[in-house]
Amino acid sequence: MAIMHAKDAIRGNTGECYVTIDGERYHMMTLKKISAELEYSNGEVPRLGANMMGHKEGIAKGTWTASGYYGTPMLRRCLLDYKETGIFPEINIQIINEDMTSAAGRQSAIIKECLIDKAILATLDAEEEFIEEEISGTFDDWELPEEFTKLSGM
Repeated sequence: MAIMHAKDAIRGNTGECYVTIDGERYHMMTLKKISAELEYSNGEVPRLGANMMGHKEGIAKGTWTASGYYGTPMLRRCLLDYKETGIFPEINIQIINEDMTSAAGRQSAIIKECLIDKAILATLDAEEEFIEEEISGTFDDWELPEEFTKLSGM
């Protein structure tokens, strides 16, 4: 029986994130957490002579969420640009996992054509030592330029 080596678990804090806004690339070092998810709307297919409902793949919806420390001016610039021009800038987000201690190696995912659904415009909080913010949005496409290495025993 194959068992994963504990050292091959991917650490959550060993990655990086970059955002490209209208061709300019920024290191999102103020983030604490980011994730991108796909949700498929699979359809049900009733079938004559079958005792079980069939299913057919549907359309995927991409969403992303992030949390980090408040003070990332390029995000507010996107909101301001949209307010002033009615055009939302082109945003791509690259999420890189790379734990040098794991045999899984490195994975890089790029989520493309991102929109911001929710972000803080301005805030103060006298009860917090550090101001944090939550950001969320959608994306229309993605790619996986680098994939983890298949671990021994998989």
